Amino acid sequence: MKKLKVLEVNKAYFPHIGGIESLVRQYSEELGQYGAAVRTLVCRDGKGVTVTEKINGVKVVRAGSLGTYFSCPLSLSFIVKFRQMARNADIVHINVPFPLADLALLLSGYRGKVAVSWHSDIVKQKNLMLLYKPLLKYLLGRADVIFTATEGHICGSDFLPEYREKCRILPYGITLGDYLDIDRRPVLTEKLANKKNIKIFFTGRLVYYKGVDVLLKAFANVKNCELFIAGTGELENKLKAFAKSRGLEKTIHFLGFLPDNTLKQAYADCDIFVLPSVAKSEAFGIVQLEAMVYGKPVINTRLPSGVPHVSIHGETGITVPPSDPLTLAKAINRLASDKELRERLGRNAALRVREKFNENDVIRKLYDYFEEATET
Repeated sequence: MKKLKVLEVNKAYFPHIGGIESLVRQYSEELGQYGAAVRTLVCRDGKGVTVTEKINGVKVVRAGSLGTYFSCPLSLSFIVKFRQMARNADIVHINVPFPLADLALLLSGYRGKVAVSWHSDIVKQKNLMLLYKPLLKYLLGRADVIFTATEGHICGSDFLPEYREKCRILPYGITLGDYLDIDRRPVLTEKLANKKNIKIFFTGRLVYYKGVDVLLKAFANVKNCELFIAGTGELENKLKAFAKSRGLEKTIHFLGFLPDNTLKQAYADCDIFVLPSVAKSEAFGIVQLEAMVYGKPVINTRLPSGVPHVSIHGETGITVPPSDPLTLAKAINRLASDKELRERLGRNAALRVREKFNENDVIRKLYDYFEEATET
């Protein structure tokens, strides 16, 4: 049986840390079990020349780069490598947003099948979108299939509704055993100022769209809870200063960066997970799955993205309007005061992850979509 030859394309690759990078690593490493031969093309982090590596059996080409500008690498080598590597591919799988890949496809002369994984709209660089829009529309028109993690990605996008007939729902997945087989430790409980308090957990980069400032404002109206924040970012000092100015130092704990195993222990030890994001730059929120797999209820926000399609209001948690500290506080207080509700929502959350977001099922589905696309 002929192996399906797949070229995976993204900005960066492991050990670069990021949600999309984790997904591309999953695709690159695991499609082989279904009969695919995968090669992966990315750009160097920062500046440097082209290097080729073998990582867990995957050939990874990191194209030389002149640096990163407006969140996108600048690389002539990438365009050259794309043209060379695409020649032998049955299907090219481009993870977007990544304008350089769109340009490389346009200039490559590649005539084969193209799959696009649409992870999010470009939200912040609105002026650049005026220049990028024609290239993006070329990519979407050229694509044979467009993957989105939820229906919300399509409905909330400024571009995808026009191409709805090409779209296929491909959820993000996690490997359940990687989470459930850890050694449990009370990493949050041991930091509680009051051992009777409910443990609220957030993890993510401390940047504007994560809405941690809204969470801190909400916490001024929360009772019998302590908040644990894992992560670093440009707003870290500002957030710490705000907590101190409100006299919340004893109930808000900034944990900084947590190693992977400790982070999983924190998910397992919390009582409620909160994702208070305020902009659709938060397109999915894999952290929701990481909390849900441990049976934790999630409070998320009603963004025009995939976020409220991951944890479902009234089923696995509570969904509140974004940028609304008072409503967020009410949701936290409601769950904190009702153990039976927390446990019911948590059981539903764990079941939903097993049924909808199991990584093995997702990779199988991806391969089937690739086969379908290359057969037409």
